[in-house]
Amino acid sequence: MAVSMEEAVKVVPSPRQLAWQQMEFYAFIHFGMNTFTGRQWGLGDEDPQLFNPTEFDAAQWVEVCQSAGMTGIILTSKHHDGFCLWPSAYTDHSVRNSSWQDGQGDVVRDLAEACRAQGMKFGVYVSPWDRHEPSYGDSPVYNAYFQNQLRELLTQYGEIFCVWFDGACGEGSNGKRQVYDWEAVYSIIRELQPNAVINICGPDVRWCGNEAGHTRESEWSVVPAYLQDTEKIHADSQQADDPAFAQRINTEVDDLGSRTILAQVDSVIWYPSEVDVSIRPQWFYDPTEDDKVKTVEELVNLYESTVGGNSALLLNLPPDKRGLIHETDVRHLRELGYWLRGTYGTDQAAGAYVKASQTMDSDVDAHYVTDGRSDTYWCPPEGTERAELELDLGKVMTWDRIVLKEYIQSGQRIERFQLAYKEGEEWKPLYEGTVVGYKKICRVPRITARYIRLAITESRVNPTLNHFGVYDTGG
Repeated sequence: MAVSMEEAVKVVPSPRQLAWQQMEFYAFIHFGMNTFTGRQWGLGDEDPQLFNPTEFDAAQWVEVCQSAGMTGIILTSKHHDGFCLWPSAYTDHSVRNSSWQDGQGDVVRDLAEACRAQGMKFGVYVSPWDRHEPSYGDSPVYNAYFQNQLRELLTQYGEIFCVWFDGACGEGSNGKRQVYDWEAVYSIIRELQPNAVINICGPDVRWCGNEAGHTRESEWSVVPAYLQDTEKIHADSQQADDPAFAQRINTEVDDLGSRTILAQVDSVIWYPSEVDVSIRPQWFYDPTEDDKVKTVEELVNLYESTVGGNSALLLNLPPDKRGLIHETDVRHLRELGYWLRGTYGTDQAAGAYVKASQTMDSDVDAHYVTDGRSDTYWCPPEGTERAELELDLGKVMTWDRIVLKEYIQSGQRIERFQLAYKEGEEWKPLYEGTVVGYKKICRVPRITARYIRLAITESRVNPTLNHFGVYDTGG
């Protein structure tokens, strides 16, 4: 029982997984009944009249997300309390029975339209657990109910980029637990939204394993197939409303895809990581946390460690009772976006000359790593597992970030690398890293130099590189 290196690199992302990975950074919006009750997990017995945002503005949410550099929004269309932010035909526990907009409102519609108007992608979170619905725990009946609601969301609101299921799975109001029909759910999504990724309790994107923003030193996208087991996801996920859960870091599973792991399993899949974390300590808005919003520095660190660590970043922004993202959150997000554009908006290595340690075929030459395209890449000859690239910036420049990207359409290959810069005639060591994957952001001391060397010291087969970028934070 073992997976060979050659077998591992043949595992590649699907088109929908690749499109999702390229989004990099997008928003979670936790908004609903809990916003108005002060709870994080509602019980399902709330009066729909409590839901009444006074200044609801979906366009504000979208504009704020765009200002931060995000590419999409996932809305909690139904949380564990079962309250639906759209007028579902299958329950009375929805906006239809609230006083908001005289029962004519539809948060899902308004946000989907606002996203389309501003060029953002739209996705939905739908809680499988429903503490309001009486049929929950009567598995065949509830499964039909849940699937009907899912069909509403997937047919009435245009293109959906993601359907997000968490693993919270407790008892219903009748004291019973539900057995979900995941295969039927996946089939419905594939039928109605074939381009949508199914995240966490799903086959396309896996949970990073914590809600604290912790990332692995080596984040593999090619991992054992058993990680797709939804029952295991349920076992590891939150089972009670415990604020400490969001800050818990599980370090027992830091290695998901090394050669050691491959030697122990008989099948692997492309199952990339998503990091979900809130800009505040909790997921739904709480006015006592207005002074606990993550700082711009914390958000930058989070972005660079997640997006720059072969994961995607799903950052939660909880609107308040007005139906607006709070001013403090807005300010920090705008400053984050300003910083990201200032740092990563200009690649000092764009078009730079690159020399490789091996002779390349013309269609896989070294200059492809600085041509700014996503469909070209460098790859040394077959059988080459150690290789070097020397980058010439053309003149002395000052920089403190290096970004590497593999051509993941040909699998994940690089296992270890080193960076160095040239001072006079001497090469000075700069950085040592492990996996690259879709994107690796290397934070280095601020250096003034013209030449940079990348040495790939371990690779599963001959490595690929799509991008070798050099950036400056401005000090």
